[in-house]
Amino acid sequence: MPNSWLIALAGLVFGLLSTSHVDAQALGWEGETGVFATPLAYTASAEGQNIHPVVAYHYFNAGPIIGEFHEVSTEAGLGKRLELGYTHEFHIEGRDPSLSPLWQNGFEIFNGKVILVPENYKKNTVTPAISMGFIARTGVRNVGDYLAYNNTTNNGMNNGDIYIVASKVVTQVSKKVPIVLNAGLRGTNAELWGMGGNAPNWQARPFGALAFVFAGPRRSTVIFGSEAAMQPHHPLGFTSLTDSGKLPLNIPTTLTYCMRIVPSPKHKLNIDFGVAQIAGMIYGSGSTGINLKARHQFGAQMTYGF
Repeated sequence: MPNSWLIALAGLVFGLLSTSHVDAQALGWEGETGVFATPLAYTASAEGQNIHPVVAYHYFNAGPIIGEFHEVSTEAGLGKRLELGYTHEFHIEGRDPSLSPLWQNGFEIFNGKVILVPENYKKNTVTPAISMGFIARTGVRNVGDYLAYNNTTNNGMNNGDIYIVASKVVTQVSKKVPIVLNAGLRGTNAELWGMGGNAPNWQARPFGALAFVFAGPRRSTVIFGSEAAMQPHHPLGFTSLTDSGKLPLNIPTTLTYCMRIVPSPKHKLNIDFGVAQIAGMIYGSGSTGINLKARHQFGAQMTYGF
C-alpha cells in the first residue's frame, strides 16, 4: 500500500493533568492505555483505587470503500502496575461492490500490560516508565483473511502483538509546556492491528510518539501530538509477484496527527479528535490502479474513568 497511513485519531497521550501525577487515562484504539494505535507505558491506575475501571468509545471513518469503524472498550487498572481489558470492534461495510467485502464485520480484542519500571524510579528524573504487554485478536476476517474465510467452517483468524514500550514526560525544556516521549518495539503477525488482516509471519516493528501538553482555559488541558508505527510490508495472501515484478499492497509506516482535550481535573474524561491518511493508490496509477479513497479521514473518541 504505497503512501498508506493507518487510522489516526486523537488518542495520543493519556490525559495528563500535571507533569507529576495522572488523574485520568485515555484508552487507545484497541483498549490499552496509550496512543490511538500504539500503547504507552502507563496503565489505567488511579490513586486510592485497587481496581480502576475505564470505558471508551472510538469512531473512525475510513472512507467509502473501507467503511466505518466503531469500537467499545472496557479496561481495568489493577493496583499501580497492571491493566487488563477487552474491546469489540464493529465495522460498517463500504459501498464498493468489488473491494469493500475485503473488510468484514468486526472482531474481539483482548489486552494486558504490566509496568516493569515506574517513571522516575528511585527519584531518578531521567528514568522513563517501561512496560511489557500483549494484544490478542480473534475472529479477524479482513483483506487476506477474508479470501481464506469460510462462513461454514470457521469464525475468522487470530493474530496478536507482544511489545515493550518506554514513556517519559519531559519538563526540563519547558515547565509550562511538558513534552511526552514514547518509543517501543512490538512483535506482530497482524497487518494494521487486524484491520488489514494477518501478516504472513511474525515480524519486529518499532513505534513511537511525540506530544506537547498545554494548559487550557478553566483548568483544562489540551494535548497535540503525532505517532508513527512501522507495519509488516505485505498482508497475508498478497505477497506473490505481479506481472510487473512488483509486490502488491505494500504498506508503509503509519502516521497519526491528533489532539486531546481534558475538560476538567475534576472529571476523568478525555475527548479526542484526529485526522489520518490511510490509503490512496495502493497499486498502479491512474485509471488502471486501485484507489481506496481514504487519504484524509476523521476519527474521534471519548474515554471516561470511574
